[in-house]
Amino acid sequence: MNRVFSLRRLLALLFITIWLAAALGPARADETRRRLRVPILMYHYVSEPPEDADRYRLDLSVTPEQFAAQLRWLRDNGYTAVSLDDVYRALRAGARLPERPVVLTFDDGYADAYQHAFRLLRQHAMTGTFFVVTEWLDQARPGYLTWDQAREMAAAGMSIQSHSRSHPDLSRGCDHDCLVYQVLGSVETIEAEIGVRPRFFCYPSGRYNREVMTVLEQVGIVAAVTTQGGTLHVSERPLELARVRVRGSTDLGDFAWMLRDWRG
Repeated sequence: MNRVFSLRRLLALLFITIWLAAALGPARADETRRRLRVPILMYHYVSEPPEDADRYRLDLSVTPEQFAAQLRWLRDNGYTAVSLDDVYRALRAGARLPERPVVLTFDDGYADAYQHAFRLLRQHAMTGTFFVVTEWLDQARPGYLTWDQAREMAAAGMSIQSHSRSHPDLSRGCDHDCLVYQVLGSVETIEAEIGVRPRFFCYPSGRYNREVMTVLEQVGIVAAVTTQGGTLHVSERPLELARVRVRGSTDLGDFAWMLRDWRG
């Protein structure tokens, strides 16, 4: 009788322990190799380009009307905006994602990230990840976010992550000390200004090498996004996440195709 009671008690304690771990503890990375398809959309400007815009500015500019239509399409077609944290946990620990996940990322920290992207994301009850170049915010550079705006965005559920201190080519002419300055410096600045330490990084101009990735790992970055096209991510390469570039010329038909069918 006592043995039966002890077994029942042990099973009850085991159940409680497992439940608490699932409810309170974060998913832990394991050694399972996983492949995951999640479109990580890459935006730059969300604004009307100026009349004298060159071809690069035109290519990088999605108008607020285009962006609003894209968000409506995502909502109407059952997509759920998730965070890079969600993708990382799914990739490295097997955490579950909604049926149609999508990540919205915005590079460089332009002023229209607050004026248009943030406003439209809130209207559609979605969240985004904004990669900022910290010196540009420190300098209050015209055309870019301010730290007050970044704090407001973070308080509303947006993610503020690192895009380096000054946006150099980290793969050329940047020694170890330079890499630490660019990566750790930006991480600590964001932590000081926002109150949350960044865990994700966006390579300036998409350029990186093994030395860059080593420094990312040393300062606690768990995953990084590239400019490589694709929707497939593998668990053994979290520092090389592919993205889907949204261009000024991307119409709604192209947008739908990229999310539904593209296997680049």
